[in-house]
Order: sequence, then C-alpha cells, then structure tokens
Amino acid sequence: MMLKSILLFFCLTPIYLLAQFDYKQPPATAATDRVESFTQRQTLEEASIVNTVEFRSVGPTVFSGRVSEIAVNPDDPSHFYVAYSSGGLMKTTNNGTTFTPIFDQEMVITTGAVAVDWKNDIIWLGTGEVNSSRSSYAGSGVYKSTDGGKSWQHMGLSDSHHIGRIVLHPKNPNIAYVAVLGHLYSPNEERGVYRTTDGGKTWSKTLYVDENSGAVDLIMDPKNPRVLYAATWQRDRRAWDFREAGKGTGIYKSTNGGKDWLLLSTPNSGLPVGEGMGRPGLALAYQNGKAVLYAAIDNYNRRPKEEPEEDILTKDMLREMSKEDFLKLEKYKVAEYLRSNRIPRKYSADKVIKMMESDQLKPLDLVTYTEDANALLFDTPVIGLEVYRSDNGGNSWKKANEDYISAYSSYGYYFGQIRVAPYDANKVYVMGVPVLRSDDGGKTFKSIGGANVHSDHHELWINPDRPGHIINGNDGGDQYILR
Repeated sequence: MMLKSILLFFCLTPIYLLAQFDYKQPPATAATDRVESFTQRQTLEEASIVNTVEFRSVGPTVFSGRVSEIAVNPDDPSHFYVAYSSGGLMKTTNNGTTFTPIFDQEMVITTGAVAVDWKNDIIWLGTGEVNSSRSSYAGSGVYKSTDGGKSWQHMGLSDSHHIGRIVLHPKNPNIAYVAVLGHLYSPNEERGVYRTTDGGKTWSKTLYVDENSGAVDLIMDPKNPRVLYAATWQRDRRAWDFREAGKGTGIYKSTNGGKDWLLLSTPNSGLPVGEGMGRPGLALAYQNGKAVLYAAIDNYNRRPKEEPEEDILTKDMLREMSKEDFLKLEKYKVAEYLRSNRIPRKYSADKVIKMMESDQLKPLDLVTYTEDANALLFDTPVIGLEVYRSDNGGNSWKKANEDYISAYSSYGYYFGQIRVAPYDANKVYVMGVPVLRSDDGGKTFKSIGGANVHSDHHELWINPDRPGHIINGNDGGDQYILR
C-alpha cells in the first residue's frame, strides 16, 4: 500500500494544487520600469565607495559561456565580434587570441544577435538570447554603435526581451531588419519582424503572428536584398512547464524588402505544420545560379513506436493487463521491468507479486510510477531535428535527411541553427550537442567535433573564400576551427 500511496501523491498533488487556486499569471515587468532601474543603478554606481579601488581581470580563460552569434569581417576574418548569451559583446582583431569586452557598461549583457556594417563601422546588437532555456535572460531591445563599439545608443524595441537575428541591407546603411522572438514567460505584442528605413529611429512591424509567437530567424537572399525569409516560433515557458511547439510556428517569404510576407509552411508545402512544429532555422546558398533554401525543423511530433523485443514486459502491456494475467508472468520479466524502470530495489519481483496478489497494487500502478514528464519524453521520443530543402524559392519542400538526426533529443529549443557553405550548396551544417556536417545536401550527416572542442554548438560562420575555414561558437566560449 505504501508504494501505491506514494504513486498517488506524486501523480495527483500538482493537479490537486492547481485546482485549489484561481491561478492568474502575474504581468511582465514593464519595459519603462526596467529602463528606469538602469538609471538608478548608474546613480548608485557613481556614489559607490569602491570607485577608488582599481579592479583587474583574473580570468576566465574561456570567455562568457555560450555564444549567441558571431559577426566576421569578410575582408579580414581575424577581426570578428562575438555576442554571448549572458556575457555581452566581445571584439577580437587577432584571430581570437585575445578579446576585448565592448558592451559591459550598458543596461544588460545578455545578447541574441549581432550584425555589422563593416564599410561604415556600424555595429547593431540585439539583446536577449533566443535559446529559451531557463537561463535565457531578457534583453532590453536594440543597440547601435557608429564608432566600432566605443559608445552605444539604444534604438528601441525595449519590450522585445529576446532577439533572434538582425539583417542589414548590403547597400543602404539605414535599412535593417530585426527578428524579435518576444517574452519567454509571458505573452506580449512586441514580437515578429521589424523594419527600419531611417537607421533605427523608427520601426515598423511588418510580420506578426500572435502574442505567443515571435520571429526567431531571418535571412536575406545574398543576390537580391528584396527577398527575405523569416522563421516564426510559438513557445512559452512556465516554472512548471514549457510548450515549445505550436501553430504559430512557420516559415515566411517577402519579395518586396520585408514590407509584406507570404506563409510558405502550408499543409501542402511538404513542411511539417501544426502543433508539433518546433523551432525552425534557415539557411540559403546558390547552386548553378539558383537559390537553394534549407530549413531545420524541430519536429515535436512523436516517432512511431518500435516493436518491443520478445520476452520484454512493456508499459503498454501493463496498461491493459489484468491482475490474473500479471500473476502468470515469468518472474524474470517482472524483475527486468523493475530494474530497467529504476523502481526502488526494496520492491523486488517477489514483493511486487505478493502486493499484486493481495490487491495492494494493480498492473497500471507500475506504469504510473514511472511516468513523470521527463520519462514520457524518452519513452516515446520526438522526431527531433529534420532538414528540409527547397529548390524553388520555398514554394515546395522535400525532407532531405534519410534517417533520424542525432543532434538533440527533446530540446531543440536550445539550438535551431543550420548553415550552408556559400561555395557548395550541398555542404550543410546543423548545430546541437554535436556539430554535424552533410556533404550530400542533408541526406546523411556526420559529427565534425574534436577532442578539444566543447559540446552544445550554437553558431557557425563559414568562410566563403576559403573552403574548410569555419568559426564555431558553442557553450564553452568561442572555438576557432580549421578543417
């Protein structure tokens, strides 16, 4: 009876507690209050008695944790900027040998996107990372520097919280696009794709889905700046739950410079749609004069169940099993079930059988005990990462990968990045716990990680002029790799 009581307590208590309260989610902190708090902090810092104490850096040797994005000088790849999820913006001019922090004195140091107008020495920074983990902290909008990071100006979108990408017009420095994902823990209206034509003085929201879905990725056709592709993502996190897929997720296309958008991910497009469509990522390259478009989709629908091995007792069997049929089972099958599902050792096969005989347990109780939220994820795995390819501008898509891609399990919300080599549209990279490369257009993938390279890969820059030269940003700081 004790085991059954424990099962009932842990399974029913959360539901019971929620039923006792008329739960109302508290509102998010207003953007104006957050900005005011920064002003207050500056005032306190000016009056601090430790202003006369000189500080010096003593480390770390690996800077700032996970990388959000890297912006590389196309004329000199030894000069690049690294935006860190919770470590501000770093600058290097010596191939990553040393880094200089250039955003430490601003309101926040959590960043999600960086883009650079190298000709005019203008840096755009979007704050608030988009990986949507429990440690993904809110930013305070878009910042801009016109002097290489020496000084910064806040350019608005204060309530955006999390920014996925910034895209700059290649010829007009006043035109920029921002993919705003929006709040992580609450609904809000400041989400979608924003466009400025006056250098960030004013913004227009040109793509909006709903208060729970924002833009997570954005790319521009390198040969036609009027053509853009955007990925939206519906997700929301709570202290007790995280919904990472929904109908608001989709892929869109604009052919007039981001003014209007057409939904590409329709039921007949070849892409997964609906409640199971998780975080998408986008990449584009040219092959024989034609654009090749890739989409990485975190498909949160369940995989088809595999047939169980013979002589194995499974949860699905126990769900419908009667007491009489259970007592006919060979003892070794019961023992193996208890062991493989980590049921406490004091509940041996002999003891469980006796409890079943005396009606202290039912077969279904042995299933209920194991089914917390984490177990359900792995009992029936999600499909996970899929790569889709379009050779006609996104009008139709085909799944490229032949087998399941082992990049991440049920946490595609933490990655969602795909890259394609500008010089070879069949060379595709996807980020996850390993970083994987395909040389056949996404059909098959292999790991390219090394013993000295940290896992959890979030960013990759591919040198368009030097095949094999890539810069990888991951969860252990910035790694520089030659292959």
